[in-house]
Amino acid sequence: MVGVDIGGSHITVSLVDLENQCITPESVIRSSVNTHGTADEILATWVSAIKEVVGQQTIDHIRIGIAMPGPFDYENGISLIKGMNKYESLYMVDIRSHFARQLGLPLDQILFRNDAEAFLHGEANCGAAFGHTKALGITLGTGLGSAVHEKGSTTDANLGVSCFREGIAEDYLSTRWFVKRYRELTGLNVKDAKAILDIVPTDTTAATVLHEFIDNLSEFLYSFIKRENPEVVVIGGNIAKGHLLFMEKVNAKLVNLGCSVPVKVTSLWEDAAMIGAAFYWKSSVMEN
Repeated sequence: MVGVDIGGSHITVSLVDLENQCITPESVIRSSVNTHGTADEILATWVSAIKEVVGQQTIDHIRIGIAMPGPFDYENGISLIKGMNKYESLYMVDIRSHFARQLGLPLDQILFRNDAEAFLHGEANCGAAFGHTKALGITLGTGLGSAVHEKGSTTDANLGVSCFREGIAEDYLSTRWFVKRYRELTGLNVKDAKAILDIVPTDTTAATVLHEFIDNLSEFLYSFIKRENPEVVVIGGNIAKGHLLFMEKVNAKLVNLGCSVPVKVTSLWEDAAMIGAAFYWKSSVMEN
């Protein structure tokens, strides 16, 4: 199986060993993607990375599972991303057909899965949510992904567009929020959330932004947890790489609110989505 994780600024591809529930480390390819590029530019980067991993494998044996951010027509492989500050040029593009042509594969050997759903499925099978009957997962990056895993099945919760404060949840829990909030307070433009988190120890404004983010995240998680009553919550995505700055404080805030469900950082990182996307083949075969 080939697992693919398509993020807001990258693509990671690997062979996945479903029997041992892990990726094949020596096969991993990671490439940066110009999310604001033309459709041809973005697709060429994606195809190149996948081709490098697929290599000389026999076409009949290739099965590709792709973790893709929404909005997206996962059944037909068509991008519906619009107004999300990423991949705008791919709106209504039939990505599955393009991949099939470029890779020389039948359409039915390529499956797409929501990225947050794939992430949590990987964590539930062999990561931070392993052994739990019910788990929640969120991914924090260019967007906000959310998913629920219960009794072996994982589904997209799609809470990024849910009402939250004066907008939607993604407005307050994404790279976009970090950049916007720091600019509001300083007048300065920064590249991404990492640029802000990196200077928290020496920049009081960055520290203020972090504290506000902790409040945002705690409030969102409290509502999500109360609604679903899970045993554990797992957080991934690029913003989660700064977890040492905020995870302990988020857990403490939740405890103060009377919520004892542990919130953990991913143990698999990008591997989780690739494993979860590849695992989609198992459920697809079972359904058919």
